Amino acid sequence: MRDASEPFQFVAASYLIRICHERAHNLGEMARYLRTVSDASIFYHTFQSLESHHYATFSSDFAQWIMAACNEAALAERLAVVDLREFVSLQDMRQVLASRVEEHIRQDSQAAGRPAFEPFHFCEALEVTVPLETRAYKLAELAEGIRRLSLQTLHHHFINSRLRLRLRTNDFSNWIQRSLDLPELAAKLNRIDFYTNTLEGVREEVVKTLEPWIGQ
Repeated sequence: MRDASEPFQFVAASYLIRICHERAHNLGEMARYLRTVSDASIFYHTFQSLESHHYATFSSDFAQWIMAACNEAALAERLAVVDLREFVSLQDMRQVLASRVEEHIRQDSQAAGRPAFEPFHFCEALEVTVPLETRAYKLAELAEGIRRLSLQTLHHHFINSRLRLRLRTNDFSNWIQRSLDLPELAAKLNRIDFYTNTLEGVREEVVKTLEPWIGQ
C-alpha cells in the first residue's frame, strides 16, 4: 500500500462542561430555548450526548428529557428519529428540533405549560484538542492508531467531525479519500452506524473494515 499524500494526524480530545443559566420546566420553555440557546448547547445535547448514550432508544438529551420528565412519548420518538448524520449545520438541526416541539404544542395546547417532573438544564462543552505524536501514513498505521484511541478521541474523529468538516463524513474517511484516493473504502467506513453501537463497537467495526484493505 502506497503512502498517503499527507499523514493522518491523531489528536487527544477532552471536554470541559459548562452549565448554562437556561432551564426548561415545561415544553413551552423547551421550545423557546431551542430557538435561543447557543449553538454549543445544541451541539452538546445532540452530537456530544452520543458519547454517553448514543446506542440508547432516545439518543439526544432533548428526547430523553421529553420522555422521562414530560412523559410525552410521541414527541420523544419524533425527536429520536432525527438523524444527526444528515446535518452539517447546527442551525438546520436547531430548526428541525424546535419545529417538532412547536408543532406538538400546537396540537396539544396544554402540553406547553404542563410541569415536567424535573427541569432540563442546558449545558455546553468546550472541546480541547492536543495533537499527538501518532501519525498515520498507511492504512495499517491508521488501524493501529484507532485501536489505541481513547473513546473521547474516537468520538471526536468519527462523530463530532461531521460538523467540523461540514461534510457528511468523518475524519478517517475524509483522509482516506483525499490522501489515499480510496473512495470505496472511505464510503464503507462512513456507512458504519454509530447509532446502534457502543463506541467500542464502532472502533471494532472501523478496524474490521480497514483490515482487508491493508497491504493491497
